[in-house]
Amino acid sequence: DWIDLKASENVHFKAPIAAFKSRKVESDFKIIKLGISMHLPKYFEANIVPRSSTFKKFGLISANHFGVIDNEYCGNNDIWGFPAIALKETTIEEGERICQFRIRPSQKAPWYVKLKWLLVNKVEFVEVDDLGNKDRGGFGSTGKK
Repeated sequence: DWIDLKASENVHFKAPIAAFKSRKVESDFKIIKLGISMHLPKYFEANIVPRSSTFKKFGLISANHFGVIDNEYCGNNDIWGFPAIALKETTIEEGERICQFRIRPSQKAPWYVKLKWLLVNKVEFVEVDDLGNKDRGGFGSTGKK
């Protein structure tokens, strides 16, 4: 029920820099574009997590540990991303599988939507050229409050 997502670009991460006296470590952070935008049904969200091999292969961890994309993040330019922190120097090549997602009812979904999901649990993807929705403003655009 999890679907792999691939990097849609080449991304290079620098090795972490450690300052001995201040005990401060600076790691490279980037949002890896996944090359997809999606209009999820009302009351549904996508949950994104790293693949089990992402750290082993690339030394990357997810900056938010568990990503949530709600159904209002659905414009053509609301491109899904994977926020990554590098714990070693590494390069992600376009097409590399780095994370995975699944679609689930959100916490705001009414009981009948959750019940139908438990009984049917079917997802169908339809590829379109235009999602027909207003952009929300890109990755991390929900505001400050």
